Amino acid sequence: MLLLSFNQVKGGSESNKMEMLPKIPNKVQPQNIMEQLEKHTFQLNQLISSCKKRSAFASWIKENINKRECCFFEKGVREDVCKCGYAKTDHVDEAIKPEDFTGESWDRHRHIHKVPTDAFGEISFGGLGQKTGKYARVSTDTSPETLYELLTEQWKLSPPNLLISVTGGAKNFYLKARLKNMFHRGLIKVAQTTGAWILTGGTHAGVMKHVGQAVRDYALSSSMQGQIVAIGVATWGVIHNRDALVNSEGCFSAHYLMDIKSQGRLSCLDNNHTHFLLVDDGTQGRYGVEIELRSRLEKYISGKHLGNKDSGLTIPVVCVVLDGGPGTLNTIYNAMLNGTPCVILEGSGRIADVIAQVAELPVSRVTIVLIHQLLKKFFGQEYEMFPDLKIIKWTKMIQDIIRMSHLLTIFTVSEDHHGDVDVAILQALLKTSRTSESLGMDSWKRQLELAIAWNRVDIAETEIFTEESQWRSSDLHWAMFSALVGHKPQFVSLLLENGVSLRDFLQDEDTLCELYKKMPSCFFLRKLAKRVNSSTRSRRPAIGIRPRAYSGEMISMTHVSDEVRHLLGSFTQPLYPPSSTTTHLNMSVEDLSLSLSKSEARSQAPLREDNAEAQRDLGRDLFLWAVVQNNKELAEIAWEQCRDCISAALAASKILKKMAEEGGDADEAEDMQELANHYEKHAIGVFSECYNNDEERAQKLLVRVSPYWGKTTCLRLALEADDKSFVAQSGVQTLLTQIWCGELSVDNPVWRVLICMVFFPLIYTAFLIFRRDEVIQRETEKNEEIKTVEKVTGSTLHTNMLSYNRPSMRRLNPLGNWSRLVYLYSSPQVKFYWNIVSYFAFLFLFAVVLMVDFQVTPSPAEVLLYIWLFSLVCEEVRQLFHDPDGFGFRKKARMYINDLWNILDVLSILLFIIGLIFRLTTELFYAGKILLCIDFVVFCLRLMAIFTISRTLGPKIIIVRKMMMDMFFFMFLLSIWVVAYGVAKQGILIHNDNRLDWILRGAVYEPYLIIFGNFPANIDYAEFQIDSCSMNGTDPLKPKCPVLNENQTPAFPEWLTIIMLCVYLLFANILLLNLLIAIFNFTFQEVQDNTDRIWKFQRYELIKEYHSRPAAPPPLIILSHLYLFIRNMVLCRPPIVSKEFKNKLPVNEEEELLSWEALMKDRYLLSTQQEQSQSMERRILDTAQKVTTIHDRLEREEETGTDAVEKRLARLEEQVIQSARALQWIMDSLKSQGFGSKEVQSLTLSTTDESPDTYVNTSEKEDGFHVNARQFNYPGSKLTRFPVPEEKVPWEVSFSSYMPTSYATEDGGDHVDGSESDALDNYRNPGGRTGITGRGALTRLGANLNVDLVITRWRDSERSVLEYLGVWGESQGTLLLPGGPVQSADQLPASLKKTMGKSLYEKINEKVSEGIKVFEGYVDDCRNTDNAWVETTVLNIHLDRTSQVMVDINNLLVSKHGCFQWQEVSGKTNLGANQREFLRQVAELHNRKF
Repeated sequence: MLLLSFNQVKGGSESNKMEMLPKIPNKVQPQNIMEQLEKHTFQLNQLISSCKKRSAFASWIKENINKRECCFFEKGVREDVCKCGYAKTDHVDEAIKPEDFTGESWDRHRHIHKVPTDAFGEISFGGLGQKTGKYARVSTDTSPETLYELLTEQWKLSPPNLLISVTGGAKNFYLKARLKNMFHRGLIKVAQTTGAWILTGGTHAGVMKHVGQAVRDYALSSSMQGQIVAIGVATWGVIHNRDALVNSEGCFSAHYLMDIKSQGRLSCLDNNHTHFLLVDDGTQGRYGVEIELRSRLEKYISGKHLGNKDSGLTIPVVCVVLDGGPGTLNTIYNAMLNGTPCVILEGSGRIADVIAQVAELPVSRVTIVLIHQLLKKFFGQEYEMFPDLKIIKWTKMIQDIIRMSHLLTIFTVSEDHHGDVDVAILQALLKTSRTSESLGMDSWKRQLELAIAWNRVDIAETEIFTEESQWRSSDLHWAMFSALVGHKPQFVSLLLENGVSLRDFLQDEDTLCELYKKMPSCFFLRKLAKRVNSSTRSRRPAIGIRPRAYSGEMISMTHVSDEVRHLLGSFTQPLYPPSSTTTHLNMSVEDLSLSLSKSEARSQAPLREDNAEAQRDLGRDLFLWAVVQNNKELAEIAWEQCRDCISAALAASKILKKMAEEGGDADEAEDMQELANHYEKHAIGVFSECYNNDEERAQKLLVRVSPYWGKTTCLRLALEADDKSFVAQSGVQTLLTQIWCGELSVDNPVWRVLICMVFFPLIYTAFLIFRRDEVIQRETEKNEEIKTVEKVTGSTLHTNMLSYNRPSMRRLNPLGNWSRLVYLYSSPQVKFYWNIVSYFAFLFLFAVVLMVDFQVTPSPAEVLLYIWLFSLVCEEVRQLFHDPDGFGFRKKARMYINDLWNILDVLSILLFIIGLIFRLTTELFYAGKILLCIDFVVFCLRLMAIFTISRTLGPKIIIVRKMMMDMFFFMFLLSIWVVAYGVAKQGILIHNDNRLDWILRGAVYEPYLIIFGNFPANIDYAEFQIDSCSMNGTDPLKPKCPVLNENQTPAFPEWLTIIMLCVYLLFANILLLNLLIAIFNFTFQEVQDNTDRIWKFQRYELIKEYHSRPAAPPPLIILSHLYLFIRNMVLCRPPIVSKEFKNKLPVNEEEELLSWEALMKDRYLLSTQQEQSQSMERRILDTAQKVTTIHDRLEREEETGTDAVEKRLARLEEQVIQSARALQWIMDSLKSQGFGSKEVQSLTLSTTDESPDTYVNTSEKEDGFHVNARQFNYPGSKLTRFPVPEEKVPWEVSFSSYMPTSYATEDGGDHVDGSESDALDNYRNPGGRTGITGRGALTRLGANLNVDLVITRWRDSERSVLEYLGVWGESQGTLLLPGGPVQSADQLPASLKKTMGKSLYEKINEKVSEGIKVFEGYVDDCRNTDNAWVETTVLNIHLDRTSQVMVDINNLLVSKHGCFQWQEVSGKTNLGANQREFLRQVAELHNRKF
């Protein structure tokens, strides 16, 4: 790297060196050199990696992508231009032949060959924004598989969820502003929301230019995120300035100049497309070369699976049409024949408007005359160049297009149409899916799959989940799974609203396990994978057991449960106890027993059989799955489905804060913390609703054991999650106050409690109120109120309602005398006051011993002090091991150490023990007393804990603790100035003082005292006294004198020491001390708002401590400790369970409480929605939306004003024409009856030579016209039928332009001689013209008889389902009815004998006479011609399930391996149109719904 830098400097000019020299400092800077080295190394690595990628890409391109070039030069119109269109200089030397060469002439198929492409890489258009893209020059015969690999693997495009093929006018055309904006906005929106690819011609003209403008206008907007994929498939030979793209090694990047003015007949690439496939056929100047390759690529992409391979869907393709000419009409027609839906924008011009005008008309009204009129209207002068035969063909194509109405969507900009183009595109795809061959539920499923893949919930709401559709929960489980895994929260809400039941969806634990396996990459998944791997490594094969591979290790719910328990805390029970899902791990019996034993050891108690399976809340399961991946939207939806919503919100807060603490990503941790605060607010909101509605129930919610969240309580979860705001709620504090007071009323003044503590007989009077007395009084008042209502109203209806609304409870009795005494002294409040008195007595005794009675031999008072301290030690040990919540000793010890007061307790006890040991020894007697004195200070500091219960002083203690932390950092800053000044002063004044104590006194202690105003006297000549110091430092009680001169006066510079003192005082006294005051002020202001909340949070621990503390104060508490030791350790009795902090409710009460909580949750969500709707932001958005709507309406009215006038004039013109025709008909009728004597001029306004009778005949025979027999492409050949529009089908209608093609296969049975035309005239198709004459692919002229068998049976004896026998057609690849050609309708087709076998064939032949003739007559077959047609007889043969024929058929099914199949007779049957109609008639015959 250094060599590279030196070479760069060496290669520079001398002037550059001279300019650089003065800027380089004349010293070595290793840090800068290392930074430069690291920077250059990183850049070099990036450059090497980029070069490797480009080299690999170039190698792949050369191996797989080719171009085409001419290898034979033959001059064309110009001397220097070949017939391929390229100049002579563009050919290789081998392609140029001598002038006297007389060989073969130039042929496009023989003289254009493939060579590796020489144009690929990145293209840069320059200009504003520096737009770039990727491109490749490809041959016309490149396989679509290779192109798809180029797009997805080499160019790294994500596979599309939708392919939008935009086609239309290749020349520039005008779009109205409103339509243009709607097209731009809709196209980009559908591409963004669905992840679609947009496929166009890629040039900067016509519809491609509009697509490019849409990408330019909307891709970078704030509402649109992500790249729009716009792929241009253009012809290489018509690209202007294409030479800039040529480089055999690839261009990275190629600078392309868009020179539209000088492009001539060529075209420039559009600079807003992102990718270009430039199709090369070896010629230049020929347009349309790319059409075939583009069509093959679209077809290949449409065959790829949508999403994962498990999906049965393929990538949908839609064609969007703007403007366009005859070529666009061919594109639309071929696309729709291939099943591709088309969206046509009305108002875009030309052929798009022609189709839009006739789309809603019946096919019979789309006549040649009408098409003439529309072409003239929308094409203008271009219409004069259209020949009549072409218009006839286009009429036929347009009729076929509007006949396929399920594939045609017209987007119209009108007053009653407020949708966008994106909605029209997606609706077109759904409409196609809805009317496809696979009808019924499969069709709806396909539509829903598409909507989910596109993430368009608006489409699903309007098109799929309509009032007519009925869904079962099980039918939508796959959709729910897909929406959850694909992170589509809006679809999850929609599915829940439309019948999906979480109970059914997640009832199987395997579904939940699959959700965890499909979870996106996140912190929890990484931890889960680590846990799975560690559990695999921890399992070792036992001795004597054959080892096995753990390749089958997968995530199971046991792993999830362990990880969630780690996040929640070990005090919770596993949410998912070991179950059958552990079989996913391929565990052996030994490993399974081992894991169970470990889980039992962790639970610290044997699991009872009735608790082995924890209760499941399916909403909780989904909520937990969403929370652990930090997915706010899905978690919000799932939280609304949770039964125990407050516990769920608090548990989510705990889990998220724990993950944020353990995670390494700062941004992810911040998001988790934000979501944790969000759910704390949810918990606060719901609990506030509960508390405002019913205080008693709300308090039950806090301490009830939640069976869904590890058998813990809401209060415990809030404390573990450090949710101070929740604990600070008035409802929670009220509960804590009640627990603090015990059975005493919270309304008792403190002074009354203190008096009763001493004069306890007062409790038997009304001096002190108990809670039981309050409850009894409330019940008495309630009963009196009920009696009053009965007297006033004279009815018991109201009283029954009141008694019904009251919670059911047994009648309470007043407290007895002993109970009152017990409740008084067991109250945590009274315990606390007695302990305060005891602590003051302890401090008083301690002070007396230290100051008055500290003898060599301990006095009785000192012995009492030791006993007192021993009782305090026992209490601390009890607190350490007392674990009612099941935290475990490790966490309990950690919680104990984290409490500051406990640290002071431990410190004071340790100091006391050390002081006591020193005190009992003669040598360290005084040192022991000193330690005990210091220990007394610590005990006094511990006295501040009594103020934590005070609402006034408690928060102030928190502020003091915060300020102590600030002061610690301030002292570090102050020590810098103190030491700096002290060392400098000591060095100036004193010369070589070797006494350490006086050095520290002068360097540290004296500068520190200066801050408080104690100024030294030895820095000033006037105050210096030689008697106050020692000359040589020999006096240990005096400091050493400063350096003196000959006059015995100080020699130090007085001005310097005074200046140093002034500067020191300036910074230390004024700056730093005021800084400390400012810091304290800032801390006070910052903490003051939160101190009340923090105090309320910390108050819980004090209350819980005194709730569990024995009633007797120290030192009498030692008796309670002795009792607890005997009870728990000697007698081994279970601990007494208190219900104040953890209460397990009965099942019925639990269900009632959760139902009430769910109701309060709904109220909270409703109020939240109302607040959001009334917020200022929402009002601003609503106002902006209304303004936008008004603006759009004004634009629409401005644009549609002239359109409305034109429509009225057109309607008036049409009415005039109809009136003229009616008058003409009246005149002809009068003339035929002899009423007219003169010739009257005809009023017929016809533009062709066809008679008006055409309309009448057409309308009469509309339903009878064949369609398949008029398809353009005749099957089995390359012939094209002559176009026969709908109005020209009947033979009775004259068709002077009719020139059909004659065709007959060689294997036919009829052979006509020289008088062939006369023979053909004897056979005329009864269905009308078909566009082709002769026998075609049929066996004979005239009617070709065919017999189809519909063999039916009942599936079971109950006749619930009717089935038919189908044959799998190998040639068509579809299911068919058994049948074939026959000589007469009385016999079976001979082809069935080979298929069914001779025996079965004969048995069925015997049943023919019993069969019912369902249909007989002409069939619209695609093989029909003008002179040959198919007539079919359909027979229904119904078989008995027990007949011998059924046995033979079943044997046939086994032997043929799926060639024959029994299928249900229903509308979902995948048969051809004709055979579906036959099957429908059979269903009606058997009274079955089709």
